[in-house]
Amino acid sequence: MKLLAISLMMIFSTGVTWLGNFDTAKTEAAQQHKLILINFSGSDWCGPCIRLRKEILESAAFENYAADHLVLVRADFPRQKKDQLSKEQTKLNEALADKYNADGKFPYTVLVDDKGKVLYKWDGFPNETPDEFISQINSADASH
Repeated sequence: MKLLAISLMMIFSTGVTWLGNFDTAKTEAAQQHKLILINFSGSDWCGPCIRLRKEILESAAFENYAADHLVLVRADFPRQKKDQLSKEQTKLNEALADKYNADGKFPYTVLVDDKGKVLYKWDGFPNETPDEFISQINSADASH
């Protein structure tokens, strides 16, 4: 039974952490020489957001890449009462949206450097494989 519980935890635990604080992400990115990927999501109402998370951002290929190359930030805007975020997290997400997603697009994903300079943007669901998504990140990184 204990082995089963450990196995399930390993299956369902991701190798990456999504932060909610952009300032923390910038500090971490600068220290680790990584880029920052910001994902604006409506986790409980936006179908393309859910699809992006499941098909690309939670894929083994992306998580393996992200663990070594990216600091991840999720700015979530859930609508259902049971999914509401703390007031503090909501303010952080709104401030991040004011800076990088003023038009309120969902899903919207932005790649920035450790100073917050935008390197690449994905507007909507990127209709590509996780490997193609990673390739775009690498291209943006190489050109900056």
